Amino acid sequence: MSSQYAQLVKQLAAEDILEKFPEVIPLQKRPNTHSSESSADDAKDKVFSGHDDEQIRLMNENCIVLDWEDEAIGAGTKKLCHLMSNIEKGLLHRAFSVFFFDNEGKLLLQQRASEKITFPDLWTNTCCSHPLCVDDELGLGGSLQEKVQGAVTAAVRKLEHELGIPQEETKTRGQFHFLNRIHYMAPSNEPWGEHEIDYILFYRLGQDQKITVDPNVNEVRDFKWVTAEELKSMFEDPSLKFTPWFKLICESYLYQWWEQLKDLSQVENDPTIHRML
Repeated sequence: MSSQYAQLVKQLAAEDILEKFPEVIPLQKRPNTHSSESSADDAKDKVFSGHDDEQIRLMNENCIVLDWEDEAIGAGTKKLCHLMSNIEKGLLHRAFSVFFFDNEGKLLLQQRASEKITFPDLWTNTCCSHPLCVDDELGLGGSLQEKVQGAVTAAVRKLEHELGIPQEETKTRGQFHFLNRIHYMAPSNEPWGEHEIDYILFYRLGQDQKITVDPNVNEVRDFKWVTAEELKSMFEDPSLKFTPWFKLICESYLYQWWEQLKDLSQVENDPTIHRML
């Protein structure tokens, strides 16, 4: 995307965002719930025509609306944050991407379910979703460390929801590593898209540890464990399609980080927001 778009987003102060997007609930007035209330009219909205009922319900989740510097402004529904008509005006939210590795160094990939409203059927990293605008996922103190912990809390929740990995197993059988944040924008199928500051999280299983993978078929169509070489072969297969953020991360960082998987100390905890606009 152009530098003109980046400048648009950069110039939006908190008061501008709240004025331009009146559906955003200011931080101090947020409901502190995972989702806003749905109504019978949601399923009738033309943007949801032909979509799955459960996925429509999830569009009421309260994402964290951000300014350019990754400071939380308020709560905006997943629907609000993912409509391209809003993204084109600069609406930005927080996300995370988990790269889950076993103790042999293989990466767990998922193929998003056909029911997904955004980026259906595409292959991607282990789990990609959003911290919600609730106390334990928000990073209330405002430090990067607290924001990272919020993203990790959300990741544990979504690994269970999407892939059936029990939260207790994630918490006790391995370790998260925060690598960096990327800021990108990408259109999906009409009228949807993404505009996120995405927290990149590596997770490594401990020695001799295994985890349960029992995917939610409403979220995940398929999954597989791959080596770096196997992933490169997948990218060369024209029949396979991948999410834009996964391609960005692979092209920019992933293979270098993968080589350092046994000791990530030189590449983790990067405080920079890497702009890919």
